[in-house]
Amino acid sequence: MTALKLQIASFCDAGIKPVNEDSVAYYQPAESYPLRTKGVALCVSDGVSTAEAGKEASETAVNHFIEEYYRTPDTWTVSHCGEKILSTLNLNLFRKSNAFSDNKGFLCTFSAMIVKGSTGHYFHVGDSRIYLFRAGKLIQLSQDHTARISDNAAVLSRAVGMDNRLHIDYGRIDLQRGDRLLLSSDGVHDFIEQSQLEDLLRPESDVRSTVSNLKALALAQGSNDNLSAVLAEVESLYLQDEEEHSAALTRLPFPPDLQPGMVLDGYQVLRELFASSRSQLYLVKDTDSGLECVMKTPSMNFDEDLAYIDRFVQEEWIGMRIQSPHVVRLIKQPRQRTALYYLMELVEGEPLDVWMPKHLPPSPKQAFRIIRDVAEGLRAFHRYETVHQDLKPGNIMVCPDGSAVIVDFGSVYVAGLAELEQSREEVSALGTAGYADPSYLLGRQPGFAGDVYSLATICYEVFTGHLPYGQVINDCHRQQEFDGLRYRPAARFNPQIPIWFDRALEKGVEFDLQERFGSIDELMQDLSHPNPEFLRDEAPSRQRANSEMFWKLMSGFWFVTLLIVVYLFSQA
Repeated sequence: MTALKLQIASFCDAGIKPVNEDSVAYYQPAESYPLRTKGVALCVSDGVSTAEAGKEASETAVNHFIEEYYRTPDTWTVSHCGEKILSTLNLNLFRKSNAFSDNKGFLCTFSAMIVKGSTGHYFHVGDSRIYLFRAGKLIQLSQDHTARISDNAAVLSRAVGMDNRLHIDYGRIDLQRGDRLLLSSDGVHDFIEQSQLEDLLRPESDVRSTVSNLKALALAQGSNDNLSAVLAEVESLYLQDEEEHSAALTRLPFPPDLQPGMVLDGYQVLRELFASSRSQLYLVKDTDSGLECVMKTPSMNFDEDLAYIDRFVQEEWIGMRIQSPHVVRLIKQPRQRTALYYLMELVEGEPLDVWMPKHLPPSPKQAFRIIRDVAEGLRAFHRYETVHQDLKPGNIMVCPDGSAVIVDFGSVYVAGLAELEQSREEVSALGTAGYADPSYLLGRQPGFAGDVYSLATICYEVFTGHLPYGQVINDCHRQQEFDGLRYRPAARFNPQIPIWFDRALEKGVEFDLQERFGSIDELMQDLSHPNPEFLRDEAPSRQRANSEMFWKLMSGFWFVTLLIVVYLFSQA
């Protein structure tokens, strides 16, 4: 069976413009396993110059796509990978665009080709192009997303970052040995006739010479834009059917209960670390390298639950994306798997729920360091439009040096994927009572503010040993029950807590999303620095609570008075 091999060359040049807003990237793995399971990726992106942040957008697009694609689970098809990556990328750029008030925007075209097995998979948005050159004929695989506004002018009708939902063109084509694939920006193909392109792409010259001639011809024929292109020639193909390969991976069996001494795919089980109704964690050792790591396996309770399996597989992708010293690092599997599981680094230490009872009252410096580290870990999630949803002391590890690491992400919500998923687990099934935002239980998605609630709750418990609304919150299921709860001042349990810190915690655990901090940064700012608003005699929320109590007492008084009057009149 032959291996996949492409000859690739590219250029990316500013041309006559002072700034180059085009970007090109490609990657051909040297290792056989990713080459077989992921293939080769080629990308071109053209930043929209009128958006003023086109350069940053195009660079982000190509780099993000290449990095993310090779982190996706082996069980996902190429089309599924591309849709997920581009949807999250688009939402990220769209939100950056909306963050500007001076009409700047992160907009770009995007064209990519993934060659896997013997198939080419292409993704396209905008007016960059993807061509196939075969047997002397040039075929344009992509369609320009432009709208003509006059005989001589056209505008983009579709671009990455233009809208909060992205419409992606996806296609696939069977490839042959000798095929040439060309991805180019409009600074190239708008200035070279198709017949000229066909002449240049003939295999008489190698790919390096060909791309050099493409660039020279576009400039000679008056290109007034940035110029970029990537050209790949198929030397050999991996002939296993791509769909069969993906299906085989998707049907990976659940591992059995593993016992010490057992070996799975080159990993020897040392001991079980944790087991629940949903998953198991094992300490394992790579028999080749000697590296000790943690293997997470799915529970046999869900071996026919497709939603559970999809979520378990998605965990691995999300873990590969998040890069932070305060989030557990996932380990890329170097060998082919025979069962469904994924690998994580071993984090030494003890869970925060074990650490807290041993350190009451805590050292303020040590306690705040833990909260600061967890906040930094959550920021890493949020940078990828990902909400943790189930932050609790049990999935935070306190290391021997006092630092903290988030070690689980089985309930995460990725904003950019919501529109791709036809059915989801109910959000009420996610999160842990006492630490999760009540919005989840009530069927609402609070976004980043949900993680703010969890972090503020954990901070309160670290400093006091209690929950801000008491254990009774674990028994609440309806809006009316939550409305009846009252925040318990943290100083009641730890007199050393200053009033401004206490009121920042109170705002962090507000049930009303309009009153709560909207981001981790806002919460940490007011936990780190006294907010003058919190130094007043009455916090706004407390004023509202007192006002409500006043009117409730008055209503009760008048109701009792009415009953007395009715009674007196009835006696008369």
